[in-house]
Amino acid sequence: MFDQLSNRLSSTLERLRGGGKLTEANIQETLREVRIALLEADVALPVVRNFIEQAKARAVGQEVMGSLKPGQAMVKVVHEELQKALGESQAALALDQAPPVVIVLAGLQGAGKTTTAGKLARWIGERHQKSVLLASCDRYRPAAIDQLETLADQVEAGFFRASRTDDAVAMAQEALAEAKRQFADVLIVDTAGRLAIDEAMMDEIKAIEQTTQPTEVLFVVDSMTGQDAATTAQAFNAALPLTGVILTKTDGDARGGAALSVASITGAPIKFLGTGEKLDGLEAFHPDRLASRILGMGDVLSLVEDVERSVDQKKARRLANKTGKGARRFGLDDMRDQLQQMESMGGMAALLDKLPGMGQVPQAAQDQLDDRQNRRNIAIINAMTPKERRFPDTINGSRKRRIAQGSGTDIPTVNRLLKQHKQMQKMMKKAGNKASMAKMMKRLPGGGMPGGGGLGP
Repeated sequence: MFDQLSNRLSSTLERLRGGGKLTEANIQETLREVRIALLEADVALPVVRNFIEQAKARAVGQEVMGSLKPGQAMVKVVHEELQKALGESQAALALDQAPPVVIVLAGLQGAGKTTTAGKLARWIGERHQKSVLLASCDRYRPAAIDQLETLADQVEAGFFRASRTDDAVAMAQEALAEAKRQFADVLIVDTAGRLAIDEAMMDEIKAIEQTTQPTEVLFVVDSMTGQDAATTAQAFNAALPLTGVILTKTDGDARGGAALSVASITGAPIKFLGTGEKLDGLEAFHPDRLASRILGMGDVLSLVEDVERSVDQKKARRLANKTGKGARRFGLDDMRDQLQQMESMGGMAALLDKLPGMGQVPQAAQDQLDDRQNRRNIAIINAMTPKERRFPDTINGSRKRRIAQGSGTDIPTVNRLLKQHKQMQKMMKKAGNKASMAKMMKRLPGGGMPGGGGLGP
């Protein structure tokens, strides 16, 4: 997400970093480039106009022109204005209410409401350890109810199917009664979508909102619809007391204009970003972190959180024991664990997207970060016997042919994997030796620093 906007803004602002004195002329030129970048990213025109006015007022004032490092001050201004446009600060779900906390999802058909309901149920269950009941009030698409039931089973949430399917309000009433009967902490209500906004749709969802008295009314919108996302959000915001927005399909949105437009136009904070079809593809929205990613500064905090959440700590400790002299015990099973944990964090591309400076990496190099190779390597290791995974040196020519056939690859690809494993073993050995050296140096008087004998004068 934001690839197009990030590349354009990063290259524009990079010319200012470390530069000399700024003038009104080059500030105007920079803001012109920023304006073009925002418009190309499909940000709504009123949002662009306000953004440029605010940035210009700060840029030509004492804040930038009087700064000792005006280039860096200008970058700071753009960063803060981006954050302001995205919604100032992170807005969490209001879950600390008397149960059941009701969450109503609204939006057009095709925005991904039903899938988002499943993702949200999983997110609440894992992060807040609360019981969730899923219910559908879609009286137009019976398949949507079946889909929600399947998702509920996959995320280990409760599911309620109303006895009648001809009245959405009655379906919502039944769901609320069932949530109270089950003592569910949270009730997520999935509502019907339409291909376009119409009066009947708005009347129906207003009635559902009045009946259930939800704590959260979340507008689910496809980020790839660009400026249309902001227009649709505005219409729903006029009809409903929206408490937040969930942007879906952000992994396929290279422009990112919807995120900047929706928050500014509706005033309702973006609470989540949805990525892909997998049920773990939902992340809390942090305006400050996203503003940093757009400007190529990375998002190390989110990366650390991903690692803490996704990495199996027992496996990590076991792997730590296989450094230095223990490196020879680093088998292909261990390598597969590393590849699978990387997959669970969204793959190599998702990880590197959060590292500072990735915007300056040539596109050709970024294109080589193909997660399909990870999956091929996992398939190759799975095609081996337990003994082969533990003792890779036993894998001869005939075994390689069998492994290649079993994994749907070829012998050169199997050879490449085995070579990578050897290289990783060497790295593990070096890492262990360095760690041992560091420990030994710490035991020396004065921490091993030259002249630090720890003796008195």
